[in-house]
Amino acid sequence: MTPILAYFIKVNIGITIFYAFYRLFIYRDTFFHWRRYALLAFFIISLLYPFMNFQNWIKEQKPMQEFVTIYTTAILPEVNISPNNTNTLWGPIVEDILLIGYIIVIALLVIRFITQLMSICILAIRSRKDSLYETPVYILDKSSCPFSFFKWIFIHPALHDEKETKEILAHEGTHAIQWHSIDVIVSEIITIGCWVNPFAWLLKREVRNNLEYMADNRVILSGHDTKSYQYHLLGLAHQKAAANLYNSFKVLPIKNRITMMNRKRSKSIGKTKYALFIPLAALLLIFSNIETVARNTSSIASKMINSINENSSDEINNTSILQTEPQQKKGNRSKVQKPYTAVEQMPIFPGGESALMEYLGNNLKYPKEAIAKKIEGKVYIRFIVSETGSIEEAAVLRSLNKYCDQEAIRVIESMPKWIPGKQNKTAVPIYYVVPITFQLNKKTSKSKVDKRVIKQKVYNSLQQMPIYPGGEKALLTTIAKNLKYPKKAFNEGKQGKVYVRMVITSDGEVKYPEIIRSLSKECDAEALRVIKLLHTKWIPGKQNGKNAAVNYVIPITYKIK
Repeated sequence: MTPILAYFIKVNIGITIFYAFYRLFIYRDTFFHWRRYALLAFFIISLLYPFMNFQNWIKEQKPMQEFVTIYTTAILPEVNISPNNTNTLWGPIVEDILLIGYIIVIALLVIRFITQLMSICILAIRSRKDSLYETPVYILDKSSCPFSFFKWIFIHPALHDEKETKEILAHEGTHAIQWHSIDVIVSEIITIGCWVNPFAWLLKREVRNNLEYMADNRVILSGHDTKSYQYHLLGLAHQKAAANLYNSFKVLPIKNRITMMNRKRSKSIGKTKYALFIPLAALLLIFSNIETVARNTSSIASKMINSINENSSDEINNTSILQTEPQQKKGNRSKVQKPYTAVEQMPIFPGGESALMEYLGNNLKYPKEAIAKKIEGKVYIRFIVSETGSIEEAAVLRSLNKYCDQEAIRVIESMPKWIPGKQNKTAVPIYYVVPITFQLNKKTSKSKVDKRVIKQKVYNSLQQMPIYPGGEKALLTTIAKNLKYPKKAFNEGKQGKVYVRMVITSDGEVKYPEIIRSLSKECDAEALRVIKLLHTKWIPGKQNGKNAAVNYVIPITYKIK
């Protein structure tokens, strides 16, 4: 999911939730001015809340971290394969067609919006300016319904007697004085961008109706007879409007306006329900930031996965991902400054990443107890690199075994001082995570890596990762097009993921594909077969501006529909 699509979805979720809130709590009251501000707030907050950043707070709340982990799993990119690949193949084409269609509709709605604005401006230029009962107006040449746009009031006086004219001027004057056209323009623009969301259109309709309720109420309060005014509205029901983008004296449904005029005024205590809007907006902010944290986490995780099942010295990830709150060991960390989870300049081990890998590789020892029980897997250690570079509060973020955990903690706590991270050019404490793999069976993977290193260094992560020609979408489409569900695996109901690792060389070639997480013999073989078909040269990855070789992992999901 791209950031633009994520923003679009959040905006539409906000509009939908706010419309539901409006219908449940506000729809029937008579606090028209309060309702106006609420409706405008619904639109504005829906547009802005995705940008509000509370990520650090989210990361520090233990319950929130569970939601982040769940959401991260949901948005990680993967290839889903089933016996029938037709839907997968057509997916990217359909997406492109839908995007083009969506943009075309927006363009048409923008043209319509501009045309309406121009038609009102042209009408103002062509109409004669005059004054009726000390109110500046534009006199319409043709018979049409009166309306207003910002401070402009348009009317055809010949159609109305003195009493009706005063009612119209009181109504349209309210629109003009209270700048109701701002509400109309805002709701119109947002509806153009969210035209696919029916609740955006419904909310726009409520904005227009509420403006009419406000103007009608003003006419009644100014002393005009209610019944006479209502009959006047009914008499204008079939008149044709001179323009569309306006505050009109005649806005359908007339029945709703008459019903609202006759409704008993709401009690002041009813205003308290508007306060419920605050926790609702807060929940949206929390949701938005959980999504953003999860998106950043998934980006980091996609790099971390490149080092799956490597030996511990190859598993150094220069990130500060926080997924679940560990049981921290007691330390002497000062409470004056709270550690960061990300900074402009990350801390550096003395000598750089290669020195860190060498240190861990030379100092980590496989616990005898874990060897006896044949325990393998990963330990994630989180620690703080303080503003002085010292290691503090090393803790197990994800456990494997008591003895493996203790060994990992021992080595991390024994590390020399780092070059501290910096924020705004000032040294600050920061959380840092190192994943360490304990693996008994080295098999051939070590020898393969050694052979590659003879020719060129193979990184686990680069500043600029390699790109398949046409991008990720083209890569997934190519894999899906060629991948077939093995009959035996399908008949046995085998489902799950196969992780294939390969090396993308500095020349962009695909080398050494191998299975690093197996599902079944047949599924593994099929995944390898397809990966070996990726003969097209990639755009090479870069490190410090130079082409470099890197381990690249592709997760492939076999799922029976």
